Amino acid sequence: MKKKMTMALASAALLVGLASGCGNNDAGGANAGTNTNTGEGAATEAPKKDVTIKIFQFKVEIAEALEKLAAEYEKETGVKVDVETHGGGEDYSALLKAELAAGEEPEIFNSSGWAGFDPYVDRAADLSGEAWAKDLVEASKAQISRDGKLLGMPMNLEAYGFTYNKDLFEQAGISELPKTVDELSAAVEKLKSAGITPFALTSEWWSMGIHTLNMALANHEDPAAFISDVKEGKATLKDDPTMKEWIKLVDIMFANGQANALTTDYNTQVAEFATGKYAIIQHGNWIQGMIDEVDPDLNLGMMPVPLLGDTANVFTGVPNNWIVNSKSDQAEEAKAFLNWMVTSETGKRYISTDFKFVPALTSIEANAEAIGDIAGDFAAFSQEHPDRVLGWHWDHLPDGITQQWGAAMQEYLGGQISADDLLGKLDKAVQDIVKK
Repeated sequence: MKKKMTMALASAALLVGLASGCGNNDAGGANAGTNTNTGEGAATEAPKKDVTIKIFQFKVEIAEALEKLAAEYEKETGVKVDVETHGGGEDYSALLKAELAAGEEPEIFNSSGWAGFDPYVDRAADLSGEAWAKDLVEASKAQISRDGKLLGMPMNLEAYGFTYNKDLFEQAGISELPKTVDELSAAVEKLKSAGITPFALTSEWWSMGIHTLNMALANHEDPAAFISDVKEGKATLKDDPTMKEWIKLVDIMFANGQANALTTDYNTQVAEFATGKYAIIQHGNWIQGMIDEVDPDLNLGMMPVPLLGDTANVFTGVPNNWIVNSKSDQAEEAKAFLNWMVTSETGKRYISTDFKFVPALTSIEANAEAIGDIAGDFAAFSQEHPDRVLGWHWDHLPDGITQQWGAAMQEYLGGQISADDLLGKLDKAVQDIVKK
């Protein structure tokens, strides 16, 4: 089946356009990147030869392609780039902190934005004056800016909802996507009646503790304000009406997945979904490359997630950022590599084609075929329903909370605790971290 090129072509422009609405305006630096190339953040000079820079990165989906890109850079400049990848089932944040605590200072590392970036602000080089900064999608900047300075390069734009197998839905007689939780439940029953396992689940803490929880957080009228109230003890998740509705959604997912969900890691989850074993997976366009390695012709779409009423939503944001370590002696060479990655024809080709990214820079054109059906379906929905594209809000929480949330979700998936116990544990995780 040919990929839906018109849909996918729309996705690049769409994701860039919708980003102007998905970013928050409650952090400094919303205008970062418009500075002229003067002062400390001036455009980077050509790199020195006979040096090595290390990239400590988390995105397992691009690990192999990033290593090939590093080899291209060494061939062109003489600068060696070592890539070390930790992700998937590993706790990247904990491993990065251990790396830094041991006195290792990788030249480039990854960090999320907002509160997730707080532990690294003191070692992040100012990138405001880099030549590429002016081309960033506007809403990608605030999450990685402080005091008017751009302190990282947004990696890309991503979106998620329920990625689903269109052929399996048709096989089960599902002609319309569910708009409510009750309709989702009915669709699940149709899938089961057709002998199809509805959900491909995983026990990964980050999938449940971040993406699943965000479905509830993002559905609040003001997610950042709600999270702030929870941190300050003015509100609780256990007493929140939206969280109680969210439990109904989670129950549908957990009760209708594969039997060995508690022992299924991310790679296995995606690989098995790619073989057509399951109808729905809670991931976004970042899995397109992994899917294509198994079956590039799998007929996929992105289904908005029903939760409150009949306004099902999808969720989009910047997944991570490239941070240049100012404490490294090779910080300028690290800046030069990032500059080359987003301005050279070789680097731009890798970003759009090999990484299969929706770029966070307007100067890089997305590769419609590489992006694939998931992003294309998202684009179509978002163009029609821009008000139902919600943001990513977990990074308003201090590091450590989502890890504890994920652990509690694992217990709930395993049937070890009740729904009330789960919500209580989610609240306790916030207070445990906030009080430290």
